[in-house]
Amino acid sequence: MDTMLSAFGNMIKSFSDWVTIIFDAPSSRAIVLGVPIRGHLLVEGLLFVVILFLLSQKSYKPPKRPLTKKEVDELCDEWVPEPLIPAITEEMKYEPPVLESAAGPHTIINGKDVLNFTSANYLGLLGHEKLQDSCTKSLEKYGVGSCGPRGFYGTIDVHLDCEARIAKFLGTYDSILYSYGLSTLFSTIPAFCKKGDLVVVDEGVHWGIQNGLHLSRSTIVYFKHNDMKSLQSILENVTHDNKRAKKLRRYIIVEAVYQNSGQITPLDDIIRLKEKYRFRVILDESNSIGVLGSTGRGLTEHYKVPIEKVDIVTAAMGHALATEGGFCTGSARVIDHQRLSSSGYVFSASLPPYLASAAITAIDVLEENPNLITKLKANIATLRKGLSDVQGLELVSDPESPVVFLTLKKSAGSMKADLQVLDDIADNLLKEHSVFVATSKRSTVDKCKLPAGIRFYVSAAHTETDLEKACESLKKATALILAGQ
Repeated sequence: MDTMLSAFGNMIKSFSDWVTIIFDAPSSRAIVLGVPIRGHLLVEGLLFVVILFLLSQKSYKPPKRPLTKKEVDELCDEWVPEPLIPAITEEMKYEPPVLESAAGPHTIINGKDVLNFTSANYLGLLGHEKLQDSCTKSLEKYGVGSCGPRGFYGTIDVHLDCEARIAKFLGTYDSILYSYGLSTLFSTIPAFCKKGDLVVVDEGVHWGIQNGLHLSRSTIVYFKHNDMKSLQSILENVTHDNKRAKKLRRYIIVEAVYQNSGQITPLDDIIRLKEKYRFRVILDESNSIGVLGSTGRGLTEHYKVPIEKVDIVTAAMGHALATEGGFCTGSARVIDHQRLSSSGYVFSASLPPYLASAAITAIDVLEENPNLITKLKANIATLRKGLSDVQGLELVSDPESPVVFLTLKKSAGSMKADLQVLDDIADNLLKEHSVFVATSKRSTVDKCKLPAGIRFYVSAAHTETDLEKACESLKKATALILAGQ
């Protein structure tokens, strides 16, 4: 080691002596045109000449020669394309149940008749004779649709009739139709919430709202699920002595009935906080229209709050109304703004006319048969009573919610482990008891932090026998799966 250090020191000393000789040489102290030329200038001049020489040289290019067929074949044989998706592991393999009939209260899955609690067919209107007749007549008159956006050549009179019917039913000034339930949220939220706007949102909202917020690029603050103290604290923090916040557009976004918990948002408290801190409210009523309130007009009727106090109301029509598409309703300014700036309305093909006809008919049937809501509420109460004492599971949903939600009383240790247990229970229900239920599966992009659970979508078309069978089957399946852990 000492020998190496000594050799390195000698090398440095030799280099230093060489530089000293160059700088002390007579040529290094020459005077040209009255300017003293020292040694470092001489070295820099030589480097400049070398750089000019290198820049003047042509870059090397390999000779152009086409590859032979043998070379091409060899390259093709050696090339291994990179997969577009990662390899599928055993854990990722999943064979979903195959639906072979309409998704009514009873359906056929994998050739077997099963009791269905996975369809949000709350009023049992799926397959209703009047809805089918209206669809048939609309198809005969209009065909399947124009396949064009509303602003170009996609508006048909039935679209305008449907928008007017929805506004009349809910007591708003106007409404606007979208061709897909999720696109209602994908389009409505970015149409109003822009980059820099402040949005305070419940942490339990479903993925459609989350994606709309992502597309809006607004500033997002989450409050604890259905916790009004948490909401008030955040509103106070973001507005107190904050002059910039007072100049921003500010929104509170909530669901009427939360798909991820079955809980109902306290609209009266939301409105009180909205007015105190000067926020606008966007309310998604996908799971409450046709369900809550004495006549099915949703959360505002349930809390007896004037609908004018809610700035923007959105809803998917694929639930209680048993059709497809979605709508947004509110004031004239709210609707007119979307007709010009909502991407899902401006650029997407319009809703097929027969679906708009079905929505009009569904509202008519609801108004003519208020007993449907009474029957639904009775079914919810019956199912909740039967599920109240399931060992290992607990009810977390609201007593009036059509989404009856159960979670594990004791976590298995992680969200993934909990979901596996719940999936095992659901699989046992389907295979051994012919009862079809859904677990709250979430994708990797879903930011909902609520516990996983089993969802029962209750319908007015379910019979008392159906509900009793579901309760007994869940108790047996849960006892078997939890005992095997």
